[in-house]
Amino acid sequence: MNEYAIDKRQVRRAFSRAAAGYDSEAVLQREVCSRMLERLDYIKLRPGRILDAGSGPGWGTRQLACRYPDAQLLALDIAIGMLQAARGHSSWWQKLFGGTKQLHLCGDIEALPLAANSVEMVWSNLALQWCNDLPATFVELHRVLKVDGLLMFSTFGPDTLKELRQAFHGVDSHNHLNRFADMHDIGDMLTHGGFAEPVMDMEYLTLTYDDVRGVMHDLKAIGAHNATAGRGQGLMGKQAWARLIDNYERLRRDGKLPATYEVVYGHAWKPQPRVTRDGAAIIKTSFKIK
Repeated sequence: MNEYAIDKRQVRRAFSRAAAGYDSEAVLQREVCSRMLERLDYIKLRPGRILDAGSGPGWGTRQLACRYPDAQLLALDIAIGMLQAARGHSSWWQKLFGGTKQLHLCGDIEALPLAANSVEMVWSNLALQWCNDLPATFVELHRVLKVDGLLMFSTFGPDTLKELRQAFHGVDSHNHLNRFADMHDIGDMLTHGGFAEPVMDMEYLTLTYDDVRGVMHDLKAIGAHNATAGRGQGLMGKQAWARLIDNYERLRRDGKLPATYEVVYGHAWKPQPRVTRDGAAIIKTSFKIK
């Protein structure tokens, strides 16, 4: 058994339960989305159809609708509760801003319910870390993009929640956090998946808390539970919880407990197919790091 395999049923349940209060709690997710939107200022593209892969309750989808008012937005999420919340937001949004074309789809990014060559842009904000097979996921995203279409995404890198990971060390034998892909590996996955000239970069964002309960509350409030196969199946015992707190307290700085996120950004294009004389595909295998 792969102890780091993501239990998708657990992911669906957790995010559906968190949907109602997600927008008010997801401070980091909204900040990263805003930074991604700023990057679109430098990209010349007028997509007719956009897939928001991992759309949540739809804040990012609505920002994309403002930027591309003539585009059809396909908001896809694995959690039906998130889509129900998004529909509630989009109804008043459409009345206020003139009937933006949106379609809500319940599905998994790893097996998209879309035809090949059907969208001009795929947008994904902090959702790819919930995929079990990231190389195959990029192949799937490449499949649904039209030629010259854009993939733009953010995800988490290996240093994400490094303080919490360190605090859990030695507490028990269970997994408590997901395993995150390295930026360089993601760049390789993109080129092997058929994308042209991926551009990758990353930054660290740190949230601070008064206590460990605050860290855990924020993760629970946005549905970011531990969903790995190697997770514990019950509540932590008092001794384990006390050990976790003691370990984390050793990391306190300037009166606060840090929670660091390594945010990885990437974008790439689906190129015109290149073939040799005998019809074999040619794929470029280099990428840039900003």
